[in-house]
Amino acid sequence: MPKVLIVDDAAFMRMMLKDILIKNGYEIAGEVSNGVEAVSMYKEAKPDIVTMDITMPEMDGITALKEILTINFAQERFLLELMFGIIIPNVSSGSGSDGQTRSDQFG
Repeated sequence: MPKVLIVDDAAFMRMMLKDILIKNGYEIAGEVSNGVEAVSMYKEAKPDIVTMDITMPEMDGITALKEILTINFAQERFLLELMFGIIIPNVSSGSGSDGQTRSDQFG
């Protein structure tokens, strides 16, 4: 099963995401509360998927995403949580595509 790193400064959101992911067969690689911790944990845990809040203390989600992509540009699955849904950047090695999918497209 894919390993997931959960990044959110709200403990409640981390708990909700963790419960949903575990119920759907995912392994939790770690849980952290800010972008600085996310970059560090990403290096350590090497997750397949990362869920990341946008607005967090110390380092926001967009900045953390940029840092992680310098570590592993081939990271293909990266979720960014927004207040009204989730965007999924289409980040794949060498393609350079910037497509996104909003969660509300799936109901």
